[in-house]
Amino acid sequence: MSKSAAEHKAKAPIRLRFALLTISTSRYEEVKAGKSPENPSGEILTKLLEEAGHKIVYSDLVTDDSNTIRRSLKKIVEMPEVEAVITFGGTGIAKTDVTIETITPLLDKELPGFGEIFRKLSYDDIGSAAIITRATAGLIAGKAVFCLPGSPQAVKLAVKKLIIPEVGHMVKHARD
Repeated sequence: MSKSAAEHKAKAPIRLRFALLTISTSRYEEVKAGKSPENPSGEILTKLLEEAGHKIVYSDLVTDDSNTIRRSLKKIVEMPEVEAVITFGGTGIAKTDVTIETITPLLDKELPGFGEIFRKLSYDDIGSAAIITRATAGLIAGKAVFCLPGSPQAVKLAVKKLIIPEVGHMVKHARD
């Protein structure tokens, strides 16, 4: 790590407040039907973030619908207590997967390196299937926003290798 990067990271916040947004029509329909769907990726996210000293201050579950995702994300980034947001799900290539197309235009600053490095790390784990992996990150209203695939393996990879090591650094620069 360069000296300047190390200096920036040293000044970055180490405990942040996160919002989690699950994007899944099937889980959403289960909740509407009165069931309690499993959310292994949400459980992994919560566990890893809390173990790293962060706090989950808000979570929600929405269906794969652009208007619904947009409304929910706008509400989240307006919450003063939220410093970082992780969405997961709806990033595939099926017709119903609209997370990336919905959120990317909302980003004030996009960080394409996040998706590039995520795919490289995914390739190391799963091989050529990584070419259909979509993920992005950026800033909205001074808050770090990460859009991840919904699979537990992808969530764990992104949080351990990219988000936890860099989110404080991102938030520091977003505040500058």
